[in-house]
Amino acid sequence: MATATVKQNGTAKKETATAKKAVQEKLAKEATGQKTTPIIKEQPKPVQPIVTPIINLDDRMQKFEQLKGLAHQRERLSTTLTELNRFKYNQSDSASFYMKDTQGLEFKTTNTNLIQLVTNHLKATLENRKSEIEKQLIAFEL
Repeated sequence: MATATVKQNGTAKKETATAKKAVQEKLAKEATGQKTTPIIKEQPKPVQPIVTPIINLDDRMQKFEQLKGLAHQRERLSTTLTELNRFKYNQSDSASFYMKDTQGLEFKTTNTNLIQLVTNHLKATLENRKSEIEKQLIAFEL
């Protein structure tokens, strides 16, 4: 036990002696006129003031209207997709597909394979557009 105490005491004395020696050397240099290296503390960096941007009310209202428009488009696409998913066509002539343009020309078919192809393509197109609008809504900033 005596040996452990001596080692601990010896270590403590060495650390104290090293600190005393450094102070004595510094004082000796100052006394003889030699330059000592001063301890330089870093100056704190000046804090930059936070600049708040001036918000234009008209611009904000316009962006809000754009956001409302995107939300309305998404809602319409969701409604159309729901209606297409509810649509049922059978292998009989119970389903028909009808188009009419502004000049009065008409196209009508009861071919269920053609109707199925058209509705599947329409669903895929609407789902892609819906996902694009949802991405725009998520990324939108007022």
